[in-house]
Amino acid sequence: GALLVNERIDREELCGALSPCSLSFEIVVENPLELYSGTVEIQDINDNDPVFPSSQARLEISESVAAGARFPLESAQDPDVGINSLQTYQLSANPNFALDVQTRVDGSKYAELVLEKELDREEQKELNLVLTALDGGSPPRSAHVQIHIDVVDANDNAPVFNQSTYKASVRENTPSGTLVARISAYDLDDGPNGDIVYSFSSHTPAKVRELFALDSATGELRVKGQLDYEETKLYEIYLQAKDKGAVPGVAHCKVLVEVVDVNDNAPEVTVTSVYSPVPEDAAPGTVVALLSVTDLDSHDNGQVNLKHILVQVSDVNDNAPKPSQDSYDVYVLENNMPGIPILNVSATDPDHGRNAHLSYTLLQGDPTFGHLFSINRENGTLYLLTSLDHEDQVEFSMMVQVQDGGFPPLATNVSVSVFVTDVNDNAPTVLYPYPNTTSTYTDVVAPGTPAGHMVTKVVAVDADAGYNAWISYTLLQATDPSLFSVGLHNGEIFTARQLREDDAPEHTLVILLKDHGEPVLSTSATVSISVAEIVKEVLTDLTDVAPANDPRRHVTFYLILAVILVSAAFFITMLSVGIFKCYKWRQSKELYNSSRSTTYRTPGPFNHIDAVRGGFTPPNFYHQVYLTTDSRQSDLLCKKPFTSSPLGSRQGTIRNGEPGLYHQIVGTASRLTTPAE
Repeated sequence: GALLVNERIDREELCGALSPCSLSFEIVVENPLELYSGTVEIQDINDNDPVFPSSQARLEISESVAAGARFPLESAQDPDVGINSLQTYQLSANPNFALDVQTRVDGSKYAELVLEKELDREEQKELNLVLTALDGGSPPRSAHVQIHIDVVDANDNAPVFNQSTYKASVRENTPSGTLVARISAYDLDDGPNGDIVYSFSSHTPAKVRELFALDSATGELRVKGQLDYEETKLYEIYLQAKDKGAVPGVAHCKVLVEVVDVNDNAPEVTVTSVYSPVPEDAAPGTVVALLSVTDLDSHDNGQVNLKHILVQVSDVNDNAPKPSQDSYDVYVLENNMPGIPILNVSATDPDHGRNAHLSYTLLQGDPTFGHLFSINRENGTLYLLTSLDHEDQVEFSMMVQVQDGGFPPLATNVSVSVFVTDVNDNAPTVLYPYPNTTSTYTDVVAPGTPAGHMVTKVVAVDADAGYNAWISYTLLQATDPSLFSVGLHNGEIFTARQLREDDAPEHTLVILLKDHGEPVLSTSATVSISVAEIVKEVLTDLTDVAPANDPRRHVTFYLILAVILVSAAFFITMLSVGIFKCYKWRQSKELYNSSRSTTYRTPGPFNHIDAVRGGFTPPNFYHQVYLTTDSRQSDLLCKKPFTSSPLGSRQGTIRNGEPGLYHQIVGTASRLTTPAE
C-alpha cells in the first residue's frame, strides 16, 4: 500500500500558478467492496527568481503633475507560489517618489510610484531609480530594474476615463475577435494633445496580453486567445489612455473580465451497485446506490445527472389533506338566485391512490344551514340553496371538513364565513308623521314666529345598510314654498321667514325622502301645519300670571286628564262624549260649591303636557294650563311658553304620545274642542 514518487516532480510544470497543486487517485478495496479517494499535494520550494520583463523602464513625467499622482510599474513574475512567490517591492531612496505595493484579486503584487514632492524640470531634468522585487523565500530571491524618469513640460489636460473600473463577462472558449468591453476616455485639449491612444498598462501580465487585444484608436477590448474557466475565472486588466501631446497626459482604468463557465467537460460516472426497491418507511441513511462522479466544470455545469435509477416506493397514508387556505371569506349579494355556486374549497394530499382521494363535507353546527348551503363531496363546490336577505342575517359561519380515503382516514377542517352584502332594496320608511293612517296630524305655529324656528321634524329609517341607508329630505310641495324649509340630512322643518298676518292659516308640506343607493328609492311624507291666532292672544293675556302653591293641584291634573279622555272619546261615539261631558259638569259644580269663597284661584305648579317626543318638536313649545274654580264660567287659559326644558319629557303626550301635536283648549269644561272638531 505504499505510494512512491516515480520521477522528479516540478510543481511549476505540473500546475503553473494554480495553488494548491494536487494529484487525485482512487483506490478500490474488495471484500467488502469500498471506494476510497486520495490526493497528493505537491508543495512548492523557492527555486525560481523573480523576473522583470525588461531590465530598464523609462517614464516621462510632466513637471505639472501634482503630488499624489501614481505611476504603475512593470511587474516582476515569479513562477513559485505561496510564500515563495513575489511578496514585495523596494525602491531606491529619492526625494520625490515613494513606492506603494498593491495586491491583485488573485493575490499577486504590483508596484506603483507615488509622487510625494512635485517635480521641477529647471532643477532636475531626469531621475534614475532602482526597483527591486523580492520573494518570500529564505533566503529571499530578488530581481532589479532601472527606472529612468524624464521630467518634461506638462500637457495641462490629461485624458479622463468615463469610469475608473469596467466590468464584463465572457464565456470560456469564446472565439477570437469577440468584443469584451469598450473603454472610453476624453481629453479637453485640441489637436495632437487631445488625440487619445489606448494601450495596456506597463504592469499588465504577459498572459493577459496573449489572451486579449486592445484597439489603440477605439478602445475596444477583444478576445485574442483561448479562455479557460478551469484555469482562470477572473482577469484584472489595467489599461491606459495617453494623448499625443509633447508631454502625453496619461489616464488609467481597470477592466474586470469574468470568465463564464460552459459545459465543456464530460462527467465521469462509475456505478458500483444499486439497491432497489426502497420502502417508504426505510430508515434514513439506507444505501440506495454506490456511485463515483467527477466533473471538472463548476456550478450547474458541474452538477451531474446520473443514470436513471428506478426506486419503487410503497405509499402509506401519512399526510392529512392540506387546504389551499385555512379560512375563506365569501361575499354574496342579497336577493341572490337560489342554487348558485359561491365558493370552491380546494385541498391537496401528497399521498398516492386511495390515500389521496379527497371528499368534502359540510359540518352541521347549525341545523338551519342544511337548508341554506350544500357542498359537492367530490370537488368542494359550495352552493347557496336559497335567497339570502341582508336585513335578516348578515353573516353565516360554518366548517367544511376535507377527508382522504386512507385507513384510518385523515381529515382537516376549513372555516368558511359567508357575508351577505346589502343592495338597495328598501325604500325609506316614515316613522313620523304616521303613514297609512286616516287621522291627520297638525303641527301648530304661532303667528309672528321668526325665521329659523323649528316647527316639527320628519323622522324616517331605512332598513338597508351603509350608503344605501343615508336619507336626504327635500321639500317637494308646499302651500307657500317661501315660508318653510327642511333640513337636507335631519328632516327638521324650520320657518324660512317670519310669519305674517296675511299668511294662510293652514299649510300642507310634502317632503320627499330619498336614499343614496343605486337605483335611488324614495317615499314621501305629508306634514300639516296650522297658524293658530288664538294661542297668541291667550298667551298675551296671561303673560303676568304666575302660579302659586295650592295643596289641591291634583284637581288640575284631573281636569287635564278629562280633556284628553274627552278628545279621544269624541272619535268613538257621540253618545259617550255626551255622558262624559255631563259627568265633568257635575264634578265642576261640586268643586264650585265647596270653594265658593275663592273668586279666582290658580293651581300650584303644573306638570306640563309635553308635545315633544324625542326632540321632534322644539323644546320651548311647552304650555301650562290654568283653570278657575268656577270652570262653568271661565275659559281654559294658556300661559306663555316655558323656556327650553332640559328633561325632554315624554309624559302625558296628547293623543297617546303622538309627536308634534299641539292642541288649543278653549271654552268651558262642558264645551271642550280640538282642531279635529
